[in-house]
Amino acid sequence: MNIKAEHLMYVYEAGTGYEKRALDDVTCEIKGGEFIGLIGHTGSGKSTFIQHLNGLLKAHSGDIKVDDVSIYSPGYNMIELRSNVGLVFQYPEHQLFESDVLKDVCFGPRNLGASKEEAEVLAKEALASVNLGSERFYKASPFDLSGGQKRRAAIAGVLAMKPKVLILDEPTAGLDPKGREEILGLISQIHKDLKITVILVSHSMEDVANYVDRLLVMDKGVLAFDGTPKEVFRHYKELEKLGLAAPQVTYCMNDLKAAGMDVDTDAITISEAVESIMKNF
Repeated sequence: MNIKAEHLMYVYEAGTGYEKRALDDVTCEIKGGEFIGLIGHTGSGKSTFIQHLNGLLKAHSGDIKVDDVSIYSPGYNMIELRSNVGLVFQYPEHQLFESDVLKDVCFGPRNLGASKEEAEVLAKEALASVNLGSERFYKASPFDLSGGQKRRAAIAGVLAMKPKVLILDEPTAGLDPKGREEILGLISQIHKDLKITVILVSHSMEDVANYVDRLLVMDKGVLAFDGTPKEVFRHYKELEKLGLAAPQVTYCMNDLKAAGMDVDTDAITISEAVESIMKNF
């Protein structure tokens, strides 16, 4: 599934004294199977942008095309779109509401017309894919889960609908370092196993450097950068002007280069940095 955003414009509180242009002529294409990171400071337009991709928000001007068909065309099947483009919000408790985990994960498939039996099969498959496949989780209240388990249950609820695109809005927010690594590793494994498009919204430069293949940078509603993480982080000084930064490795490698060491300033992960530094010895 390919998604094209064409000249998207969206304004909050239009025509009032609180008017704010959240998206300003945003154009980009998301191709099937990509692993994309979306970064930007608070208020940059990230969340507004991703909510356009499955039709939760409608652009004031511009277009969203899925496989070259406008989602704004008359009679477009928005229910099918939202099953194909799944969105996991930042706070999983906003998506968890049933009395037990299995019922919660069944909700999406049931809402799409699956029978109770079919929904349970899909739900159990999804729970297994996020390492909640043990039967002890099926009847557990989703609100009794740990923070990391809630994130995984919320992801399972979207995966049970068999999406072609999985969008995750700050999936590691509030988790400890171990929980962060578990969730990011899980997302990476889902991308590899299911061959679906993944869009990871994050404030962590290290997270996107370690996992994504392509990076989109939003600033004041504008798409400021679009490229591989290495390409984008070469512009770390420009990113600083946007209130962002590059991974700490980027600064370290540039400092070593300035000190006369022959190192690769494009290294953005610790393993790449170690490999480059060791060539000097």
